[in-house]
Parts: sequence; C-alpha cells; structure tokens
Amino acid sequence: MRRRACLALLVLAALPLQARAAEAPALLLAQVYRAGLPLQDYWVSEKYDGVRAYWDGHRLRTRGGETIAVPAWFTAGWPATPLDGELWAGRGRFGHAQSTVRQQQPDDAAWRAMRFMVFDLPGDPGTFDERLPALQAAVARLGRPWVQAVPQQRVATDAALQALLARTVRAGGEGLMLHRGASLYRAGRSDDLLKLKTHEDAEARVVAHLPGKGRHAGRMGALLVEMPSGQRFRLGAGWSDADRDHPPPVGSWVTYRYRGLQAGGLPRFASYLRVRADLPPGAP
Repeated sequence: MRRRACLALLVLAALPLQARAAEAPALLLAQVYRAGLPLQDYWVSEKYDGVRAYWDGHRLRTRGGETIAVPAWFTAGWPATPLDGELWAGRGRFGHAQSTVRQQQPDDAAWRAMRFMVFDLPGDPGTFDERLPALQAAVARLGRPWVQAVPQQRVATDAALQALLARTVRAGGEGLMLHRGASLYRAGRSDDLLKLKTHEDAEARVVAHLPGKGRHAGRMGALLVEMPSGQRFRLGAGWSDADRDHPPPVGSWVTYRYRGLQAGGLPRFASYLRVRADLPPGAP
C-alpha cells in the first residue's frame, strides 16, 4: 500500500499544474443588488465581462485555483502581494477572454488584447476605502498599460444608479458592481459586494443531455442542469443549431438568463447564455 501511495504521488507530480487538483483562492463574491440599500456606503464600478483572476504574488490563478498560462511579459514585474481582478478583452469580447485564458500554451497575440482590471487587494488589512488608494498606487507603480485599476465612483440615489446602469449597458457593458467602503476583504458572499444587471443570470452544472424531438431529433434538445441548491431543471431555450450539435459536456457549468423565480425556487423562462469554463467543480 505504501509503495502504491508513493507511486501515485510521483504520477501526480509529473502532471502539468493545470491537471492537478487545485486549491481555490478564498475570494470575495457578490450578492445581487436590492433597491433600498444605503448607496452612500458604496463605491460603484463597471462589471467587466471577463474571467476572474487572482494574482497570488507568484502566478495568476482562476477562481477554481488552476494556474493560468500567460506569456512571461504579461506578469513581469508584478508585486509579491495579491491582486484580485478580471482578465478582460473589452466589451462584448467574453469569448476571446475565456478562450485565451484556457490555452495550455499562451497565445502571445491573443494576450496582447487582454487587460487585467484590478479591483481589490486581498492581502491588505484595511477597509475598501483604505485599500482603494493603495490599489491605485500599486498599479501606478507597476506602470504596465495592460494592468489597470478599475475606476470607482460614488452614486447618491437609486435613480442615479439605474441611469448609470442604463448608460453602461448602452455602451456595451455588462452591468455594475457595488463595493462597501467600510468592508474588509472577506471570502464568501455578503452585501460587502453587490452586482447589478438589467437581467438576472446564474450558473448551473450540466447533469445530462436530453434528446431532441422533431426538428432537433438526433441531437441535444435540452440540458438537465443542477443549481447550487441541488434543484434540477430542463434548460431548453437559447440554443443555436451548432450548440445542439456540440452541447456543453456533462459536469461543466453554464450561465443562463431568467425572469424571476417560481414559488419552488426554480427559474422562470430560463435561457442558455454560455459555457463557464472558468468555474471549478464545486462552484459557484
């Protein structure tokens, strides 16, 4: 038994880092914004439609803990302190960001279009009000145009917040984030960090491919997906013919849009949006 255990460890050590079981970083996660919260307590920024990334002082890692293969120049000179941010290719270019991050061998040309939008300093013990100037100073010292501090602003009223959301979405943005100024960096979901969009969306894990009927006979008709709560439902809307021919694999995560919840907690009018290849098996 001891020999087998040693052999297993040797095999594991021989695997590329991306293939090993990764320990996910302890990240601050967002709740959904609710009207009536004290907006004077929050900083507001754009919600970037990219891939969450964590710089641990030595390497860039996904939300699931996997090491991201980047060109050496991209992280050259980065600080030894952690940075939390989004790998972003620009508005409406989530596909480029996700495919670039997933490459086992970094595509230099693809990374030239990427930016690391830094929105927090996980290792700083201060409040977000105190971390924000420290973050901006750290990014300024770094002096890399592809590393940017996320612009933050104050919004006084819910009406002003909704107007900012409408302008952001019209310009091609995904939505807004609200960060409580008095909060410390704490892992998990809380009202310290909030997200606001014009539509509701969520993630679910693919459990099975359900066969199609009629025009879709012989290919995927819907996915059976499981919410983090353990509830399951059919996700049959929002698919192109190409998606049905090559559906997301069982075990992967997908994002779907919906319009409110039924009495039992299942989403109403759920529609497939995209695959979330950056989420770990136990997400979200």
